[in-house]
Amino acid sequence: METDRRDTPPEAYPRSMTVEPETVPPTDAPRRTTYVLVDGENIDATLGGSILGARPAPEERPRWERVLEFGRTAWGGDDVVGLFFLDASSGSMPMSFVQALVAIGFKPIPLSGAPHEKVVDIGIQRTLAALVGRQGDVLLASHDGDFTPQMRDLLTPDRHVGILAFREFASSTLQQLAASGLDVFDLEGDVGAFNVVLPRLRIIPLAEFDPLRYL
Repeated sequence: METDRRDTPPEAYPRSMTVEPETVPPTDAPRRTTYVLVDGENIDATLGGSILGARPAPEERPRWERVLEFGRTAWGGDDVVGLFFLDASSGSMPMSFVQALVAIGFKPIPLSGAPHEKVVDIGIQRTLAALVGRQGDVLLASHDGDFTPQMRDLLTPDRHVGILAFREFASSTLQQLAASGLDVFDLEGDVGAFNVVLPRLRIIPLAEFDPLRYL
């Protein structure tokens, strides 16, 4: 008498006769965003005053599109949001530069305030504080230690946090956060943000030493 296969448990069939359930990858996974906040005045002042000793020429300034792209790829995220803070307390702003920022994907944030207010610092501090309650990774382009409390608050196990700076000029209080997980990226060496070799005098990690730069 032939056995009715409808009454046979699946484990009784040979493996070739069983149907494995199809594995469908999840499609509703949230996208990962990296927020890139740029303290443009601080970067410009450090570049001109501490490295070049003069106002940077156009070819000596950072390629901000590379900074934005680095933010997109640094930790393997999906999206990047670039916020470029400007002091517009004078009532005007450099429109050609602002339009160039928009063209490469940044959101310019021109702020104004009273003469005694450091409007860019305050704007960045408020934005960093707002990001504490929002998912996403954070990169801050600045050397300023005034942002240390807000950056410390962002350092949680589920978030990447870093600074973009000339490493030798980054505030010691910011660099001390590396022990808590802060990543420190060099604008020239790690990001490749410049078309020219900058005349920097700094301690060079042996792994980064390129003798061709000095020959």
